[in-house]
Amino acid sequence: MNIQLLRSLLGAAALIVAGTAAAAWPQKPITMVVPFPAGSGTDSVGRIFARELTSRMGQQVIVENKPGGNGTIAAQQVARAKPDGYTILISTNTPLSAAPWLQKSVPYDVIKDFTPIARGGNLPFILVANMKQPFNSVQELVSQAKANPGKLTYASGNSTGIVAGATLSHAAGIETLHVPYKGTPQALTDLIGGQVDYMFTDLTSGMPFVQSKKIKALAVSTAKPSTLLPDLPSMEAAGIDNFDINSWNGFLGPADMSDEAVATLNKTINEIVSDAKVKQELAGLGFDAFSGTQQEFAAFVREQYELWGKLIKDAGIKVQ
Repeated sequence: MNIQLLRSLLGAAALIVAGTAAAAWPQKPITMVVPFPAGSGTDSVGRIFARELTSRMGQQVIVENKPGGNGTIAAQQVARAKPDGYTILISTNTPLSAAPWLQKSVPYDVIKDFTPIARGGNLPFILVANMKQPFNSVQELVSQAKANPGKLTYASGNSTGIVAGATLSHAAGIETLHVPYKGTPQALTDLIGGQVDYMFTDLTSGMPFVQSKKIKALAVSTAKPSTLLPDLPSMEAAGIDNFDINSWNGFLGPADMSDEAVATLNKTINEIVSDAKVKQELAGLGFDAFSGTQQEFAAFVREQYELWGKLIKDAGIKVQ
């Protein structure tokens, strides 16, 4: 073969290989938008995922907190971002399942404006109370509320807290006063200080204060006990039937997101939740980590959107 021709072919092959390598995603830092304040459960979990994604993909994943509006500010930012995979949302049910039903309008369409990427897991919620309150169980709380209509106050730092609190009042037939906060850390601060009486909070945010005896835990917010807190009764065991509220966690990008970015992120997130060491670290925060396919998560997002609409309607929560 002509030496010059051989050199030309080898050069062309090298350019093809180099071009393929250059096109591999990701090629620059990724921004992970968190819809809640620093120190919240989603923020703590998100920072572990960001660390692991950075390590496994070779590009920095930067955490950006965008709290407010029941998570809608962060969700809107991602919905309007370029669909190149470099801006993603770590979401819970708050901005995608609940906010569209709690607010008159949200600046995005849950189904049309996002690309579901992968499930992250569940963040169980617990019912906690101020230490000075005389009740030490769900039924004692209900009894006190019935004896003092409109006197007990419950805080919320996100939509799960709003819906869980209203659902308890509706299911137990009690009259209570809702005190909303912009985020869970602020709500917990006032719960500890006695400005409010009780609240539903995520395990990650609430358990350190339970363990330090600054607040007391009464139950988990699900129908069945949590494997993370086997000694704490479920709401059903505590006498509240048909009460099963959980906070899900997952990753999404803008609509029409790059297939390569979705596939790479989904594969890496599944690797992260399958890592025993990381899974144990997340469990230490009160987070039950698991994932699955992109298609499974897309179907789940749609199902949860419909389910939370029913929960909010059944609890009689007024649209704000």
